[in-house]
Amino acid sequence: MRKLNVLFFSSLITGVVTGFFVSVYVLMSKVFSFIFFQGDPIETIPHLPLWYLIFVPTAVILFVNYLIERNDRVREYGLREIAQAIADNRITYTFGDLILKIIASALCIGSGFAVGNEGPSAAIGAMISSRFHRLFNLPKELTKVSIGIGAGSGISAVFVSPITGILFAVENVAYFLVKDFIGFLIVGSFSAFLVALHFLMPVVFKYSAGKLFQTDYLIAVMLFIPLITSSIYLYLTLRDRVMFFLSSFLERKVPRSYRIPLISVTSGIVIGLLLKVSPYAAFSGHEVVVALMNSKYHFPLFLIFLLAVLRIVANAVSLYANAVGGLFITLMSIGSLVGYGFGEIMRSFGFSTEPFYFAAIGAAVFVGVVMKVPFTSVVLALEITYDYNVVVPVGFIVAVSSLLTGMIFDVRKLVLKGFKRKVK
Repeated sequence: MRKLNVLFFSSLITGVVTGFFVSVYVLMSKVFSFIFFQGDPIETIPHLPLWYLIFVPTAVILFVNYLIERNDRVREYGLREIAQAIADNRITYTFGDLILKIIASALCIGSGFAVGNEGPSAAIGAMISSRFHRLFNLPKELTKVSIGIGAGSGISAVFVSPITGILFAVENVAYFLVKDFIGFLIVGSFSAFLVALHFLMPVVFKYSAGKLFQTDYLIAVMLFIPLITSSIYLYLTLRDRVMFFLSSFLERKVPRSYRIPLISVTSGIVIGLLLKVSPYAAFSGHEVVVALMNSKYHFPLFLIFLLAVLRIVANAVSLYANAVGGLFITLMSIGSLVGYGFGEIMRSFGFSTEPFYFAAIGAAVFVGVVMKVPFTSVVLALEITYDYNVVVPVGFIVAVSSLLTGMIFDVRKLVLKGFKRKVK
């Protein structure tokens, strides 16, 4: 009984400390962006010269890749890293590794690369929880529990959404906590959320209708399924094609010693050009999601779908360049653009749909299908919008779209196998 009491106290302290350090990390990313772009990037970037917009991400990613060359643990694989730590019953990186990862991630996000904060945030929580685990002399068999609580606290803090953070942690890294230790995960996650709430701004939805469900949206929801599924397939295909092309070119044409500089310069040029086209095409995408979900202004369809394609390119280039960060908010931004564009199309055909509803639906669906976290996506929609006109379609569309996307890729694999056999 005593060890459970100590674990409860450790969970509470872990949540509070994690909430503070995750807030510092996220705010550090914003400070870097203000320093790099001489003010609010959305306002200043249109007035900055192209050479400067290219120089900033190029210099940053060169430095980050230099750090990765010296210490591979700086590379972004945060959630997989946490899962491995849990599987091995230990933390696989040091406090110094974590500090370097935080700095590298803040630099990447602040300079315009299209990645998010959730991976390093989970790592922050896991490291803090492991330190308290040792400080309070908790038994070794509870190491996995402590690390899972820390990871959940970090994710809850960075999303400023405790329930979404809990489920995201459970679906990704800590599913074993559900049976016996979910209470401790709740304590850590909610305490981290309460601290982060004082420093960070959650994604909110201003036009919630609560439990009032509009049945006239059902036809539009059914029509949205093929579009969002096609968009997810386009994202996965384009992202993989861009990365495959770059990998193949480098392996065939470029000596190993020149690859990192070439990757850094190329990705810096691409991100700089995207910033010049529109600052909304780069960065994590948080501003895109908030703007589309809470604006009654109607944006041009061409601009919406152009930004969706540009954000896919930015994300692919960022991943290939070793930018340190996660995918969650970046995927939400792409999904919200697709959903908003669909809502505008429906309005043009006489449907009484609001684009911001489908921006919220698209954001949650894109995350749920691509990251394979269906339960998290439904709770995300609920926690952000508190609107059944969003929650119910998200649950239905995630289930159907996941099935369709899996079938499409299975068919594609069979066709490619058949083609290779004919070639042979």
